Amino acid sequence: MAKKKQNRYNSLKLIASVLSIGALVLFLLQWIQSQKLKFVHYDAFGIDMPVAYSIHGIDVSRYQKKIAWQGVKEMSIEDIRLNFVFMKATEGVTLTDPTFTYNWRNAKKQEIARGAYHFFAPAEDPAKQANFFISRVKLEPGDLPPVLDAEVASIFPVNVYRQKIKAWLDMVEAHYKIKPIIYTNADFYKKYMGPEFDEYPLWVAHYYEKKQPRINRAWTFWQHNDRGNVNGINAKVDFNVFNGDIISFQQLLMK
Repeated sequence: MAKKKQNRYNSLKLIASVLSIGALVLFLLQWIQSQKLKFVHYDAFGIDMPVAYSIHGIDVSRYQKKIAWQGVKEMSIEDIRLNFVFMKATEGVTLTDPTFTYNWRNAKKQEIARGAYHFFAPAEDPAKQANFFISRVKLEPGDLPPVLDAEVASIFPVNVYRQKIKAWLDMVEAHYKIKPIIYTNADFYKKYMGPEFDEYPLWVAHYYEKKQPRINRAWTFWQHNDRGNVNGINAKVDFNVFNGDIISFQQLLMK
C-alpha cells in the first residue's frame, strides 16, 4: 500500500515538473516573440525600418561627404520623415570632423533637430577631451544633448575606463547644464559601464537583428541600421529611432 502511494506521489511530481517546464517554455516563447518588431522594407531608404516608432533620424560624419540638407529635410516616404541628426564633432583632443561646421550650420537652416557627438579616446586626458568638445560645440535651444561616443576601451582596466568617461560626462554636463547621452553597443555597455551609468540617456547600436536591443536598461535612441539611403547624401547612412513620442522628444531637447 505504501509503495502504491509512493508511486502515485512520484507520478504527480513528474506531471507537476512537466507542467512547470511547459509553462517556462511557453513564457520564453512569448518573451522571444515580444522582442520581435514589425519591420517594413522601404525601397527609397534601401532598408527595413522598425515601424513601431514614429520619430526617425540619422547620424553622419565626414564619411557622408558634403550633404545637401534640403534633400534630407524634404525626404518623406509614406509615413516616415527624418526628424533628427547626430553628427560627429570631435575626437580625442585635436581632431575636429572636417564636415562638422558645415553640417551643424546647414541642418539648423533646415530646422532638423541636431546633436553633436565626441568620439572618446581612452589614451587621452578626459578633461582635455571635454574642453576640446566644449570649445567646438555651441548648443542652442532646440538642439539635442551632447553625446559621448564610447566604444573603445583600449588596454585600460574597467574601473580606470569608467573613471575616465565619468570625468568627461561630469565636465560636459556642468558646462551645458544637461545630462549627456552615451552612445555605445549593448555588449560594450555591459562590460565597461553598467548600472552606475544607467542615469544617462542611452543611444544604443544594435544592427541587423529584427528585435529590440538586447540590453537590460532603458534606451532613448536605437541605431538599427548602417546601410540606409537618404536623398541629398551620396553615401550609406546610419539610421536611428527615438524611443518615445513627439512630446518626450521635445522634452529631451536643450531649453
